[in-house]
Amino acid sequence: MRILQISSARTFGGGERHLVDLCHELVARGHEVYVALRPTNEWQERLDFIPPANFLYVSIRNSFGMFSAKKIRRFVEKEQVDIVHAHVARDYLAASVAMRSAAKAKLILTRHDVFPLKPFYKFALRNVEAVVAVSPPVRVQIERIFPAHKVHVIPNGIRPAPVSPADNGFREFHGIPNDVPLVVTLGELKLLKGQRDFVLAANEVKRRFPDCHFVIAGKDNSLDKRFRRELKRLVKVFGHDDSFVWLDWLDDISPLLAAADIFVSPSHSESFGLAILDAMASGIAVVASATDGAKELIKEANALVPIKDPIALADKICWFLEDENRRRNLGGVLKTAAQQNFNLDRMIDETEALYREVCHRQGPF
Repeated sequence: MRILQISSARTFGGGERHLVDLCHELVARGHEVYVALRPTNEWQERLDFIPPANFLYVSIRNSFGMFSAKKIRRFVEKEQVDIVHAHVARDYLAASVAMRSAAKAKLILTRHDVFPLKPFYKFALRNVEAVVAVSPPVRVQIERIFPAHKVHVIPNGIRPAPVSPADNGFREFHGIPNDVPLVVTLGELKLLKGQRDFVLAANEVKRRFPDCHFVIAGKDNSLDKRFRRELKRLVKVFGHDDSFVWLDWLDDISPLLAAADIFVSPSHSESFGLAILDAMASGIAVVASATDGAKELIKEANALVPIKDPIALADKICWFLEDENRRRNLGGVLKTAAQQNFNLDRMIDETEALYREVCHRQGPF
């Protein structure tokens, strides 16, 4: 098949990682993959396995990117594309308009967020053949816009990185003693991801485990980087500068996870949670706020805490720090769940099957 993936995302996050993994595996299976990106994107190098001629650059700034729709239509017709697959909400309408005059190509959308779509999409996207929801909670939102028979739940999948040895030099490199607890979190630095709650919880944890260290990994993609500065000020006010390590986005998180005792996801909203899944696959204990995504991934109630509750988060972190067997048992259960339920090959199999089904449909659906 000839498949065009569309994403106007400027920065790299979970949805973009999903797209990169999808493209890589489709290429490996012999499909011709094209990618439409915004010209100012910061993550195209992750798609270096795609030939330069297979990229289309479009500036979709909002839902009404009509000029971009024309460029997409011309590209689709020129390359005789079979499937157009859009991943960002503001791209949906432009892709839909482009497909209305493209005789052959079929349109598929993936919804990576649990937030509701605007009601006008119910009428504007009638030519969509299928919609992929990355989790059942996302499906609930999608079915308010699209008929249920068009919606398909295909959870994200990962191929775990090789396990790093526990003594992989991460602690030594960052000045973290080997004999102290280490609690880490990973995600884009923004209010919704809950890093402020993580810092507040860390202050409570330090009262009970004074030698505990913490890592916050992730970029602040805002123009002024205000949230990152706010977090660092808060850590300084608490007097914990020496106990925190700040890292930007990590391409390889296995050394971080291998060095840590607990991974924390303090998000206020999570439709799936690829960082949680990475931590699960590594065998580390995970403590997460009870977002829709976390509850889909983690079935152990002891690993979940209320959203926006730093005190409960601190209590749960301390509860696991108190007992290595608790951490080891939870890590083992989560690793098994990740391997059995969220395999990358399964995600690609189901997506490829959906592509084939859509391609063979005749007439309106």
